[in-house]
Amino acid sequence: MQRSLIILKPEVLRRGLAGEIMARFERRGIRIDEMKLTTLTPEIAAHHYQDHIGKPFFQSLIDYIISGPVVVMIVSGDDVVSIVRLMVGSTNPAVALPGTIRGDYATSISENIIHASDSIESAAREIAIFF
Repeated sequence: MQRSLIILKPEVLRRGLAGEIMARFERRGIRIDEMKLTTLTPEIAAHHYQDHIGKPFFQSLIDYIISGPVVVMIVSGDDVVSIVRLMVGSTNPAVALPGTIRGDYATSISENIIHASDSIESAAREIAIFF
């Protein structure tokens, strides 16, 4: 049984989409093991996005994710990292396929509404940051 981390970003809460998005995961058979509503500090956000330090978009990532509350979840299931990534869709909503979360709800690449761990190793590192 794999575990992964999902963050529903501030735009999700502002638009009232959290329940709908969580339900999509649950209908797929993905279990939500832990969940919390929180507002990230700049330090936690920078730790989470450490792979992007020095990139031109780093500060905008931080500014967006700390701009309001987020829902952070540990989810589990068979091959959950890959399944969640497929459900989430491309980072760029302009090319995210309809039926994916970003394809259906995201409007901006810089505010792409959701984060999902991209590997088993990333999931373990990210879970340790938030839980």
